[in-house]
Amino acid sequence: MNFENLIYEVDDQLAIITINRPKKLNALNKETIQELHDAFAEADSDPNIGVIILTGSGEKAFVAGADISEFSDFEEEQGALLARKGQKLLFDFIENLSTPVVAAINGFALGGGLELAMAAHIRIASDNARMGLPETSLGLIPGYGGTQRLPQLVGKGRAFEMIMTASMINADQALQYGLVNHVTMQEELMSHAEKLAAKILDNSGVAIATAITAVNAGFKAGVNGYDVEIEGFGASFGTEDFKEGTSAFLEKRKAEFPGK
Repeated sequence: MNFENLIYEVDDQLAIITINRPKKLNALNKETIQELHDAFAEADSDPNIGVIILTGSGEKAFVAGADISEFSDFEEEQGALLARKGQKLLFDFIENLSTPVVAAINGFALGGGLELAMAAHIRIASDNARMGLPETSLGLIPGYGGTQRLPQLVGKGRAFEMIMTASMINADQALQYGLVNHVTMQEELMSHAEKLAAKILDNSGVAIATAITAVNAGFKAGVNGYDVEIEGFGASFGTEDFKEGTSAFLEKRKAEFPGK
């Protein structure tokens, strides 16, 4: 599959998706959102891919925000439709993907860019990264899940402060807040992400996909996350990965998970 605004690479069990609009600081437009959906869908459907790393091209930005020129003249219904379609097509799609997604934040992650990173399962930031939701400075609110995912990650008070002040925080603050899992030097960002991916790949992809479903269930209204966990735990006993994992443990050898 060919992309205009992305670079899609596969290295053994790892897929790397790089947003490639450096002149626009990798800002999200409709075409890029669609391409990201297609790239994630392709990686998730490939049984050989066990982890996806998402990053931005260049050294300045992961994603500096949405392309404001596309919606500056929108009216109410158009704005609501933009958010609804974007959330379903990309942000919710990534969050619920069965393949783990690691966001390697290599610079500015603002507005839709931070919302994109928050949709990933794990976030790593370079030491030059800056993050924020500046929408209120434009007379807007975050529309791609930012008002929901940010409080889940950093708490209600800090989320209110970041949204109300439209301020950026640096990588160390993001680490302190729990917004990112790790901070590393920029030149080591991708190698750090790949090392983390390698640790994930040592484990059962089937179990990880089930765990993603169970963890996400706890944040959905009207869903009992404990029940989802119990069902997923029980279902694990019927997998070949469970048989291989327990056999390898008892035989004191490294498991070779079949992914079934």
